[in-house]
Amino acid sequence: METKEILRQLREKNHLTQDQMAERVMVTRQAVSRWENGETQPNTDTLKLLSREFDVSINTLLGSPRQLFCQCCGMPLTDEILGRDQDGSLNEEYCQWCYADGTYTYNDMDDLIRVCVPNMVQQGFTEEQARSYLKQTLPQLDYWKRHEELGDGGRFEALKKQLIEEINDLHIEGMPRLEALNALVGNYVNLEYPLPGGMKARFLDDRTTYLGNQLESESLKGRCFGVLANVDFILICTYGDNGVDPELVLYKKR
Repeated sequence: METKEILRQLREKNHLTQDQMAERVMVTRQAVSRWENGETQPNTDTLKLLSREFDVSINTLLGSPRQLFCQCCGMPLTDEILGRDQDGSLNEEYCQWCYADGTYTYNDMDDLIRVCVPNMVQQGFTEEQARSYLKQTLPQLDYWKRHEELGDGGRFEALKKQLIEEINDLHIEGMPRLEALNALVGNYVNLEYPLPGGMKARFLDDRTTYLGNQLESESLKGRCFGVLANVDFILICTYGDNGVDPELVLYKKR
């Protein structure tokens, strides 16, 4: 699909007139009309504004001329799973599991491999094949080539260790000791919990990346503990297979 068609579809999907779209990205209505007629294309600065306004990548606005891959884990990228910079804009180099709010979530390649292998096994790889592929592929990606330059000096890893200590110090009955926290995206783990009085509530933002893990309960057969945290809070819950019947155990501000 060409840029002119993409821009027209975005405008119509958001129920905007050409005048309204022009106002949002600080151009004239005539400029929007010329884009949609294929006479001109937005310049670089306007493409950035369009990307932020409509939450799509510049690559998509240009008709997807490039196949994007996460430069940390190698995953093929679509707009729905792109990471975000600190200002909320989409980053076309990373997925939301490896890069969130301007922070790289993996500092150790072996830690990333540990997380990726089970997912690849579900896709038909053997564990040996998955490990071999990742060990060959990851060092070729930009993040790992520039790891010393892009890393944060271990601050994020220190936060994870601190969170793990705080969570283990809660001594939740039946919950095994937490050993690791992984990047988890809100819309995959944003369960709805029953509250007193029959109300239900969600506590997460679907677009935010959190730190978390799943642990099998030591005392409740068929139940798992879900652990989620960031700099602001710790949340612990239990649930059955595929997240059914969730129950909130603890929500604690830090």
